[in-house]
Amino acid sequence: MVTGAYYPELSGAGLQCRAVVRRLRNVVDFTVLTTTADRSLPVADVQDGVTVQRVLVDPASWWSRATAVGRFTLAFIRVWRRHSIVHLHGFSRKSILLVWLALVTRKQIAIKLTSAGHDDPVTMRGRGRFAYWCYTRASVFFAVSPRLRDLYDAAALPPSRLRVIPNGVDLERFRPLATHDREASRRDLSISKGGSVVLFVGFFSQDKRPHLLFEAWANVARSTAPESTLVLVGATKSSYYEVDDRLAGDIRRQANVLGLADRIRFIESTHEIERVYQSADVFVLPSVREGLPNVLLEAMASGLACIATRIENVTDSVIEDGRNGLLVPADDVPALENALRRFTDDPELAARLGHEARRTMVARYGLDEIAGQYLAVYREMLGVPECAV
Repeated sequence: MVTGAYYPELSGAGLQCRAVVRRLRNVVDFTVLTTTADRSLPVADVQDGVTVQRVLVDPASWWSRATAVGRFTLAFIRVWRRHSIVHLHGFSRKSILLVWLALVTRKQIAIKLTSAGHDDPVTMRGRGRFAYWCYTRASVFFAVSPRLRDLYDAAALPPSRLRVIPNGVDLERFRPLATHDREASRRDLSISKGGSVVLFVGFFSQDKRPHLLFEAWANVARSTAPESTLVLVGATKSSYYEVDDRLAGDIRRQANVLGLADRIRFIESTHEIERVYQSADVFVLPSVREGLPNVLLEAMASGLACIATRIENVTDSVIEDGRNGLLVPADDVPALENALRRFTDDPELAARLGHEARRTMVARYGLDEIAGQYLAVYREMLGVPECAV
């Protein structure tokens, strides 16, 4: 398994990778190969009983970036004899090296498409012939949403290589709590128990649009009783290229000006994100670009009333507007504000849509089922009969 970040570091692709590894580790021999900019993390590690090999890459150091190729190659050499498949979770510059190493050592290659506009085939075709040639060496491509399937078809790659497998969610970890348990979670997280709690989870990036959620929430918060709290979970400062550290600062300044500073809570990172979902009433995903957002699946599995930007064949493949959540147009603050007011003014609507959201996750996105689909493809790639594993 190759991913840009892995536990205890947090990323969408890394968390999905870990979830599949944990579900299948008793029947599949996994090794995780990943990068990190955190010098405190060990180069050789074991997580959940699985070997993790990390390559330290300092984005600010040209020498670190230049020598990463050699260090990545050595990390691959340490484990290549044990494995038959190289499964890339996303495709970036380091993936080109991994493809070559896999070809030289005659390994099968699988690529998981994680985000439209980032590693889908149409985007990759625009990044040069060599990168695209390496990309197309994969035996199998996994698309997590219908949108990524459509982009795969648009690139005219062989249909036989594509498998549509959505991200999965741990239905035991992410589940609704009774009202008294939710109040206890709020106390533990120092979240005010009065009024509703509106939640955002994700990087503070321009694509995620946390600043637009703040604007819409602030308009509602200043004109609605009882008071509500906005909880924003995610990295506000990071060397990761998507994080824009100006966003959180702007939100804090505006909150101070509007007199809302005591009703907004930032949580930079947590390994118990399920407790935050279980403390909230409403979840909002205002993103304009996604593959299939884990956070939306987790929030829905937790029984939250969810509002998401309508992203064609991504969020609207999960949320049916008005049945198990609400969809709003991208970058439409008045529409987002109106959706928040609907839940604030009608708690019964919020409860009903949250219940239906949970039912959707149980029916279609349970992690056990999703992990089983990956296992079936691994067996297919190797020609291994089901009874032989």
